[in-house]
Amino acid sequence: MGILDFLTSTRRPPSGTAVLSADEVKNRILSVNRATAPYRVIDGASEGVDVIAEWKIVDASWYEIFAKAHLAKTFRILMKLHPENHEVRAVDHEYSVSWEAGVPGLKLAASASRGQVQSFEFGRGYAFTETLAPGQVYNYRFDTGEIKKPIQEAVTGCGWTYKGVTFGKL
Repeated sequence: MGILDFLTSTRRPPSGTAVLSADEVKNRILSVNRATAPYRVIDGASEGVDVIAEWKIVDASWYEIFAKAHLAKTFRILMKLHPENHEVRAVDHEYSVSWEAGVPGLKLAASASRGQVQSFEFGRGYAFTETLAPGQVYNYRFDTGEIKKPIQEAVTGCGWTYKGVTFGKL
C-alpha cells in the first residue's frame, strides 16, 4: 500500500490475484450495475473514457428521491483502463444541481470540482402522509463510497489497481 493511497482512493489487488484482460475488467466494472441502486455504470466512449459511474439523478424513478432530498450536488467517476500497467485510472467530478418543479437541471458552476471526492449526505423528512397521519416521508443517504467500493472491488478482483487521479492525465 502506498503512503497516499488513502487520500487518492487507490486500491491495490491482494497479492497472488490473477490478472485478467482489459475487456474482462471493463465487463466486471459494468456488471456492478443493479436496477435498485441509485447509480449507474455505463460505457464512456461518448466522453472519451472507458467507463462512467454516476448517480441516477435524471432517471425518472430516482429524480423525485433526489429532489426531495434537495441534493445540491451530483457525482460522476470517469475511468480509463491502462492495460500496460494493469491499472484503472479514475477521476471524480462533482457538479452543482438546481431543482425546478422537482426536475433536476445540471448547472456547471464555479463549484464544479475534479479530483477525488469523498462525501456523505443524509436526511429524513417528516410530514403528513397520504393517510393524513404524521410520519416519515423520506429517508435518504448518498455516499460516494456506495459507488466507488463495488467498482474498486471489481477492479482489484481482476488483479488490477484502481488508481484515483487528482492531478495529471486520466
